[in-house]
Amino acid sequence: MMTCLVCGAGGAIGGHLARRLLDEGFSVRAVDIKPFQDWWQYHKEAENIQADLQQWPSCSTACEDIDYVYNLAAQMGGMGFIQNNRALCMLNVLINTHMLMAARNHDVKRYFFSSSACAYHALRQNDPHVAALKEEDVLVDGGYAPEVGYGEEKLFAELMCKYFTEDFGLETRVARFHNVYGPCSDWIGGREKAPAAICRKVAEAKLSGEHGYPIEVWGDGTCTRSFMWIGDCIEGIRRLMDSDVTQPLNIGSSELVTINQLIAQVESIAHVIVKCEYDLTKPQGVRGRNSDNRLIQRELGWEPTTPLREGLAKLYEWIRDEITKNK
Repeated sequence: MMTCLVCGAGGAIGGHLARRLLDEGFSVRAVDIKPFQDWWQYHKEAENIQADLQQWPSCSTACEDIDYVYNLAAQMGGMGFIQNNRALCMLNVLINTHMLMAARNHDVKRYFFSSSACAYHALRQNDPHVAALKEEDVLVDGGYAPEVGYGEEKLFAELMCKYFTEDFGLETRVARFHNVYGPCSDWIGGREKAPAAICRKVAEAKLSGEHGYPIEVWGDGTCTRSFMWIGDCIEGIRRLMDSDVTQPLNIGSSELVTINQLIAQVESIAHVIVKCEYDLTKPQGVRGRNSDNRLIQRELGWEPTTPLREGLAKLYEWIRDEITKNK
């Protein structure tokens, strides 16, 4: 039985990935810094470990007798968290450096790193009518300009993977995720991303019973993004890990929407009308970002296909139930 290590298994993507690997028949070692009660998904069939992967001894121990590493561990969240915690996000360098070293030392067969569209050059994302980002758009006119803090560290870790492959022969696979959303993820507390935040606010409006209930919207609502359903993300990870693709690859939806259109879809799902109160002082991120999926189609014969409305309906229902349960 092949053994997989899932780093960040207590997080949203890590929890879903661990479930998928267990269902496929892998032996899974699941590691996260959070106490078990704070994991979004805790799978009893896995070997579950609470450990700080910023520390070298934890990384070395985690990689013992492991065939495949899936490194999703990181301090991260929505744009508000990223812009207000740049030093904390940069400290992810400890996780990613130590994990690569441990994987090399323990002769891991293959290593997956979860990068981000935040690694892309800012000049390609300064207009809501943005052209979809191609993998080569990380470099513009010979220079890099990723999202400050979080994106800079992701780009550095991508390059580390490249050099560990070239210098040490460690097989690495790198995915640039575009705005993953789905159940069993942060929806309150400051780390939630736009789809979860909007679903929470609209659900609260629905539960209030008030027509035209006011909700706060960060920015002017015209920024554009694509959002990828968690199931598509997990499928993409598994396809990439099993492939021969050695360069970073977009894993994201190509369905571009404005934030206002995102809100309208959730309103339609909830059958409620809200009043948007736009706050231009809050973090907004880049003006536009979308995923160019031509390379993933060519290399894997696949791309994320779940329509945004379909995924939002599932996320809204889950968050509504969480709100009701907490109340």
